[in-house]
Amino acid sequence: MKYIVDVNGERLEVELDADGVRVEGEHVRAHLADVSGTPIHLVTIGNEQHRVAARRGEARGEYVLWMDGYRYTVEALDERMRTIRDLTNARAASGGPRPLVAPMPGLIVRVTAVVGDSVDAGQGLVVMEAMKMENELRTTTAGVVKTVHVQPGVAVEKGALLIEFV
Repeated sequence: MKYIVDVNGERLEVELDADGVRVEGEHVRAHLADVSGTPIHLVTIGNEQHRVAARRGEARGEYVLWMDGYRYTVEALDERMRTIRDLTNARAASGGPRPLVAPMPGLIVRVTAVVGDSVDAGQGLVVMEAMKMENELRTTTAGVVKTVHVQPGVAVEKGALLIEFV
């Protein structure tokens, strides 16, 4: 089964077959195991082992992963669903860049964007602390910062508007 996986804005082609896992056509030895009684999974990739906490997102195929102190936003869809989602997003994109919103409740630690800044897709703009971890929030599209609604030290709820773009 082939999946198209977006990790923090980077798109990868992942194929699961009888031989294991292929990422961008390269065979990768991988194994996943649950840690009994916890939300933690042990992921072995090649010779490296990682502890991963995963939470489902709001849409089909969306996940938030915490691994080795970093937060990753992941969307994993099969080829058919990826095509449908891309077509849907292309129509929605005509309304301008999507604002940056808080994916969970937390405390704003750092804001690197100021009004008038030109930003690239995937650029980190806000660091927030949630679940005792610092998470860098990145923009999904390029644009110019129109409004910054938060500052360091402010607590925000899930879905709070952080930054708007033009």
